[in-house]
Amino acid sequence: MIRRFAKLELAGNVLSMPNEDSPKILVVEDEASIADTLQYALESERFSVVRVTTGSAALAAIVAQEFDMVILDIGLPDMSGFDVCRRMRESSRVPILFLTARESEVDVVLGLELGADDYVRKPFSPRELTARVRAHLRRNSGAVAVPEEAPTGGGRLLDHDKVRQRILCRGIALELTRNEYQLLAVFIAAPGRVFSRDQLLDAAWTDPLAAMDRTVDAHVKTVRAKLRSVAPDVDPIITHRGLGYSLNEELI
Repeated sequence: MIRRFAKLELAGNVLSMPNEDSPKILVVEDEASIADTLQYALESERFSVVRVTTGSAALAAIVAQEFDMVILDIGLPDMSGFDVCRRMRESSRVPILFLTARESEVDVVLGLELGADDYVRKPFSPRELTARVRAHLRRNSGAVAVPEEAPTGGGRLLDHDKVRQRILCRGIALELTRNEYQLLAVFIAAPGRVFSRDQLLDAAWTDPLAAMDRTVDAHVKTVRAKLRSVAPDVDPIITHRGLGYSLNEELI
């Protein structure tokens, strides 16, 4: 059976209109052969795929409709995938998976610091990639209905609103990526406990075996920066050299 797609023109790119009943995946990749492989692998798992070839088209797409995940190539013809990720994070917490041909660990860490949730290096296994997508979507599916009232923090430095899946600092909701949220939630659940990097990877990452020690360090750095933007007078995350990190229980 030949499958037919409706077409949508957006910023000079042809998009496949997703099935409304399926998770929507935005694929940002300018190499047609790679994009074809991604689309085939994802649609084989019954995901709906929207394809664009430029960063500007990706930014337009994320505004035009809601997506459950973004697969983002770093090397795009009009702008860096890093810039696309940074601009997406200004208004969206959609999970972002970087697709990269780069071998440098610095590039991977930079992507994570900018708010990406995961990365896969080219050449990639379609089975591994779809497994990662499924894992992120499973983690995201735990969201429940938002109540009329939410905790205000009650004077506490940090308050975990599990229903809305957000963390407040002095009553202000922090703009956190998925892994930043999971990382800070682990600390809040056990103030004073020292977690090694491996323990934090196991607790807060979908696939800890694919991450690195530097991944934890990069996320702790960005979480600290977001906490300081609200509470510049304190630093609740304590570094234990050679051991790991803990949350200062005296401040909670």
